[in-house]
Amino acid sequence: MINVKVEMGSKNHEVVPTSLIAQISRLRAGGIEKILGSLAKRNLVSRVRNVKYDGYRLTYGGYDYLALKTFSKRGTIYSVGNQIGVGKESDIYVVSDEHGNQRVLKLHRLGRISFRTIKSNRDYLRNRKSASWMYMSRLSAMKEYAFMKVLKENGFNVPTPIDQNRHCIVMEYLDAFPLRSVDEVLDPGKLYSDLMNLIVKLARYGLIHGDFNEFNLMIKKNGNPILIDFPQMVLDFPCERRMVVYFDRDVECIRDFFRRRYRYESMLYPKFQLDTNKEFDLDVQVAASGFNKKQFEEYEKIRGEIESQKDDENEDSEDSESDDEDYEESEESEVSEEYEEDSEEESHPESDPESQPHELTKQLEEVKLE
Repeated sequence: MINVKVEMGSKNHEVVPTSLIAQISRLRAGGIEKILGSLAKRNLVSRVRNVKYDGYRLTYGGYDYLALKTFSKRGTIYSVGNQIGVGKESDIYVVSDEHGNQRVLKLHRLGRISFRTIKSNRDYLRNRKSASWMYMSRLSAMKEYAFMKVLKENGFNVPTPIDQNRHCIVMEYLDAFPLRSVDEVLDPGKLYSDLMNLIVKLARYGLIHGDFNEFNLMIKKNGNPILIDFPQMVLDFPCERRMVVYFDRDVECIRDFFRRRYRYESMLYPKFQLDTNKEFDLDVQVAASGFNKKQFEEYEKIRGEIESQKDDENEDSEDSESDDEDYEESEESEVSEEYEEDSEEESHPESDPESQPHELTKQLEEVKLE
């Protein structure tokens, strides 16, 4: 597959020279141009004309295709259903295996947050030749899968992780409701206590969720909470003060939500110094699951910049909305300029994944035909 060769070249080039793709593929220049042109029309790669050389870069559509091909070969995914979630950093679909068992496919898409955030991180990305938003999305998926696996093995109520490849995770389909959509609960006091106990239990394992709120909690019919979304989860900070800040933020998110939604407020809530004596250490387990210390530190560096940018945007929502509009118009050219100055990228609006929903079902059918 030629798009695999483009992916290989992307390890050291944001824009992979056509000559390098031909060399890796062991094909003549004329033949490779024809194949790449066909892939570009399907939005699996994108051509970029540069003053130094012409080349191609892998698109998110192409990255989706490669992940789906791997999942199909493994028997993890047989069909793709409806999209059930979309955010600034991920897309979520219902999928099924060949036996009809429903699962959830989560595609990480870092870089789709705001033009301002991409601009603020440009220096970091330029200093690492192999860095790209797809690479960071892959690290994000690897991290979430590793934490999900370790948490499940240690008795936490989280979705069962099934498979991971590139920027994608497949997990169990939950028969539950997002807490943000639950207007009434039979016993708000019990649910409040369950959630606070979960925050404390995580801390005793040396973990802080970092985004513990109604958007990342599911409630089963029996009232039991399930924790989801782990890319921002952190292990022990070198500085305990920062641990306290993140812990208190998670606690306050739940207290604030229960005040607003259920008119429930308790004077009892956990305090980091009093309630979180560390009993377990999951560092070794997380590393053993495939996400090592170097990858963790690399991911946390860019993650910290993203979170810092989010805080700035929350303080000035009007500027954020304006920047988002600029980002929608300028994303392709700005991302290319991060790495290659004076370049021009050819686009295919009719198949642009940012202007239309990703055609995962169509891609999966193409995968099966190969």
